[in-house]
Amino acid sequence: MAAFAQAATKAVSKVTYDAKTSDLKNVTVDCSGDTGLTTDHGVKIPDTDNWLKISDGEHSGPLLLEDQISREKLHRFDHERIPERVVHARGFGAHGHFKVYDDSASKFTFAPVLTDSTRNTPIFIRFSPAQGSRGSPDTVRDVRGFAMKFYTPEGIWDLVGNDIPVFFIQDAVKFPDFVHALKPEPHNEVPQGQTAHNNFWDFVGLMPESAHMVCWVMSDRGIPRSYRMMQGFGVNTFTLINDQGEQFFVKFHMIPELGVHSLVWDEALKINGEDPDFHRKDLNEAIENGCPPKWTFGIQVIEEKDEHNFDFDILDATKVWPEELVPVQIIGEFVLDRTVDEVFPELEQVAFCTSHVVPGLGFSDDPLLQGRNFSYFDTQINRLGINWEQLPINRPTCPIFNHNRDGAMDSRINANELNYYPNRENRGHPIAPNRTSGGGYVDFQEKVQGIKQRVRGAKFQEHFNQAQLFYNSLKPHEKGHLIRAFSFELDHCDDERVYKTYTELLRNIDLDLAKTVAENVGGIAPESPARPNHGKIAPSLSQDYFMPPAPTIATRRVAILIADGFNYAEVQTMRGLLAMAKATCWIIGPRRGEVKSESQISGVEGMTINADHHYEGQRSTLFDAIFVPSGPKHAEALMKNGRATHWIREAFGHCKAISAIGEGVAFLKHAIQLPEVDLELNPDVGKVSTSYGVVTTGKYSVLSAAAETFTFGPNDEGFESSFAYEISKHRCWDRELDGLTERVAF
Repeated sequence: MAAFAQAATKAVSKVTYDAKTSDLKNVTVDCSGDTGLTTDHGVKIPDTDNWLKISDGEHSGPLLLEDQISREKLHRFDHERIPERVVHARGFGAHGHFKVYDDSASKFTFAPVLTDSTRNTPIFIRFSPAQGSRGSPDTVRDVRGFAMKFYTPEGIWDLVGNDIPVFFIQDAVKFPDFVHALKPEPHNEVPQGQTAHNNFWDFVGLMPESAHMVCWVMSDRGIPRSYRMMQGFGVNTFTLINDQGEQFFVKFHMIPELGVHSLVWDEALKINGEDPDFHRKDLNEAIENGCPPKWTFGIQVIEEKDEHNFDFDILDATKVWPEELVPVQIIGEFVLDRTVDEVFPELEQVAFCTSHVVPGLGFSDDPLLQGRNFSYFDTQINRLGINWEQLPINRPTCPIFNHNRDGAMDSRINANELNYYPNRENRGHPIAPNRTSGGGYVDFQEKVQGIKQRVRGAKFQEHFNQAQLFYNSLKPHEKGHLIRAFSFELDHCDDERVYKTYTELLRNIDLDLAKTVAENVGGIAPESPARPNHGKIAPSLSQDYFMPPAPTIATRRVAILIADGFNYAEVQTMRGLLAMAKATCWIIGPRRGEVKSESQISGVEGMTINADHHYEGQRSTLFDAIFVPSGPKHAEALMKNGRATHWIREAFGHCKAISAIGEGVAFLKHAIQLPEVDLELNPDVGKVSTSYGVVTTGKYSVLSAAAETFTFGPNDEGFESSFAYEISKHRCWDRELDGLTERVAF
């Protein structure tokens, strides 16, 4: 980032110093320029560049195996890798803290982490796409893991969620089949980080219970703009127990402060190649620039007596609990304010288990959750060894004692001779369960009655009502994106049985959806629906529902496109105003380094700006908006540069906010070439024009702009205010709906 923007935004947030931060400091190794190398056994290393060998000083002879220093270096390198996660292999995250607002949840649970507002609970969150390997790019179409680890005084609570509230399967026994179908095909290990292949669509086409989840993944939810702009969901149905011994069913919700936003598909595809680490960089950039991401934390609660009062089974992980039926109660918030120090010991070795809960929380009979409770613990042992919970990132901050012993890499030293119970000293005795802080875990005493059999209830066998609800609830632009996503994915299936089967399945969701996709991919266009669309909607299923109540451009990345001869005052003013609103500005010029302003070309010294990147070094896909200042020579140079023109066309095609002043407006006209977009081309007029998210003015007063308080909203008419408001809307979807993006080559 340019020095000006750094100075304006470098107010890095204060890290909450907590028990987990202190715990990790005990195993954190720091070094300075004075720190010398040693072996793992502590001997100082005199030479790390040459293996001990036989030599006459001029000619090299054989290497000597007695060189323990060199052998250790290679041995350690050879064993650096551990087994990769089968799914969610690529991930990133950060440390933070969680707190509840009050004790409003105490009527449902006695868990202090959800009821004690004086607590500040340390947390660690790992975000992760599911399908690809560790080397796959960030912006693939996929569900993202949203795994939270709470370090509470009562022990670890792992809330192992996703950014989508439902899942592909109902019963955990289908996990192996689903993951085999999801992953690259075994005969050629293709594709990486995509579901666009025969095996995946063959499986989901023959497993209609997946229809609802597939719709979510094919929607904009499958390509989030940022981890910071994703919702999180616990997915499964858990239970809460209150101090009266009553049990409630619960689902957990995490709602981002900045709203829920996504990329567009063309943009996501390009970022995969242009910056495959886009999401992880984005998370660190926000924290390091003083805008730590924040979410509110909510619960949906159903009383035991109401379990069977819905037309869906509340234990079915392929179903949501519509908020119109079961409102989300916001009880707290959490923030991520500290980046990791080293990826491997924190992000790669962190391990989550759905079975890790604290007193006051429990498990329902959700068949997916029951299987996850077994499988997750088993897979962590396979990946990290039996003592994986002793690793610094995984260990609790509360005291630990039990009679578990030994195993590979056991790092605890138990200074007593009794490793069993009962024993003569009563050491390591059970703690009686109770519903007060400090008691043993409380298992809800539930009466279970039934016949041992492999069956699913009638409600578990209805698969399309909520898929219809989701599709009906999308905004027009969201429906268009979903149709294009289905069409892209099925177009990559070369077995006609696969794409014809799935287009036939879509008849159960919506006839127009099925027709359009079938026509696009060569399926059989249906003439009638397999079932009527019930027409119901749930507004909270659309991303638009979660727009922040007050417009914000915090953490938005704004590219300022310049060439030699740009207007220096306009650029500096815009940078200052956007920095005040916590956006970041990036100068894009013909070369990295010094770019001369109009004033300097005229002989005024000091009026230069250093570009952060050149036109070919970055692309518009990596930014949320573009600003082009005035300047005749600058605008002329931009018009002659095909890549600069492409910056504008691509940003327009991706529905991003664009602004320009004076001669910069003529450059926009040259790039966009659409008469429907109204541009203020008169350089003598100070009027501000906003058309399809493009904000232009002919004349700009730097003095008046600097004197005014920078605010923005739907009724503000100033140039900077109008531009900021268009950025805050995320995208101008009217460009797509009115067919303008189809007419611009990008």
